[in-house]
Amino acid sequence: MNTTSPVLNRLPEEAPWYKHRWPWLLMLGPFTVVIAGIFTIWIAVKQQDALVVDDYYKQGKAINQDLRRDRVASSLGMHFKVYYDSDKQKLAGQVSSDARQAIGDIQLRLIHATLPEKDIVLYAQTGEAGRFEISLPYLEAGRWQVLVENKQREWRLGGVWLWPTQDSLALDADQTQ
Repeated sequence: MNTTSPVLNRLPEEAPWYKHRWPWLLMLGPFTVVIAGIFTIWIAVKQQDALVVDDYYKQGKAINQDLRRDRVASSLGMHFKVYYDSDKQKLAGQVSSDARQAIGDIQLRLIHATLPEKDIVLYAQTGEAGRFEISLPYLEAGRWQVLVENKQREWRLGGVWLWPTQDSLALDADQTQ
């Protein structure tokens, strides 16, 4: 009598490993990590480290002068308003002082949050009541650090403008950052 069953004698043939889905699924995780690592290295090599400052000591000493300029702006009661009209491609605004001091020429710096090559420095002559208008062909949407100071750099106003979310910006000396 034959004790082996014909069903038991027919074992399925084993397929090669690459035809199974489990090895591929297990290799997917390390493969994804390798691709992400290569992408991270590419970003690190391609992008400039814009936030690192070589002369940090000199800039640290300059902070005291900047704070003095903020205090002068506060004592003069400085106010600044600006609006960008993208249709006319003009940046218009007004600088005023509670002390009724003549404003004269101003420097307006729009500093990009992360890319220094996108920073914009504008000079304007204030007219009657401190009004000014500057031609600005394009203002990129984003978070801009705004610094306004007079030509002699005696006072300074600063703040953050989220353009175009905020269509205008108003700064007061007591509220500057």
